[in-house]
Amino acid sequence: MSRIPFWVKVVTAATASLMLFIYLSLMLVPSLELQRLAVRIIAPYGLTLTSTSFGKTLPIGIRAKGFTLATQTGAVLKFDRLTVKLRLLPLLIGRVILACDAGVGPGTVEGELEITRKGRIEFSCQKVRLEDIPFFSTVAGAWAKGELRIKGDLHGRGSASKGYLQIEAKQLDLREVRISGTQLPDASYKTMQGMLRIANGRTTLESVTLQGEGLYVRLSGDLPAGGNPAAMPLNLKLELMPKAEFLESQKFIFILLAKYMVTPGHYQLPIRGTLASPVLQ
Repeated sequence: MSRIPFWVKVVTAATASLMLFIYLSLMLVPSLELQRLAVRIIAPYGLTLTSTSFGKTLPIGIRAKGFTLATQTGAVLKFDRLTVKLRLLPLLIGRVILACDAGVGPGTVEGELEITRKGRIEFSCQKVRLEDIPFFSTVAGAWAKGELRIKGDLHGRGSASKGYLQIEAKQLDLREVRISGTQLPDASYKTMQGMLRIANGRTTLESVTLQGEGLYVRLSGDLPAGGNPAAMPLNLKLELMPKAEFLESQKFIFILLAKYMVTPGHYQLPIRGTLASPVLQ
């Protein structure tokens, strides 16, 4: 029988010791202290968190119920349940990867976050209802309904990050959408499709379109990548292209938007400010 090389024994012993240390550290630290640590970690990004239940899960991880992320404006994301676990096998080759699993109403969110190397975030969400996302009411002051699907992959950190975010939604209904006090048309949309590219320190909206009955909407522009999400300065353009019948049905709103009309039936609205407080110029 061949002998196990000495270096294999060393690596195995070191990995086992590290896993034991992490396990004992997590199990011995009170759950309240873990929650406080999570609060401190996300504070530089302008975010706060609360939960109705926050504890530990085996083999090495944390779990929460009623988990809410908020900015100064108010809640932006809510999870009925959230679990974050440390993946054990990647530790054998020196990689620290966290696996996340969450529930938002009937929808699910799954992803992985690698802390080592240059960092990576990969995630997807399925069947998430817009009405379960408080962002629309707290930031846009809107009522939203529909089913959302997102897939994203991001590598690197800060200005060196690059990747994409693919968005798709169906059977949308958006009402009372306001930007800095200006109301946009109420409308229903069959589909929404969009692609966001992240590179060279910028997030570019390559194509975000909403196809409705009587109204076509296109959003384009860019904003910085990384840093405090709530304080990101916006450089966006919202285009509204209503059909004659739709325009007539919401004549009063389009009268208020008259200064943004570039040609009959085509409106361009520049959006500035920040992600937490967008401003219509």
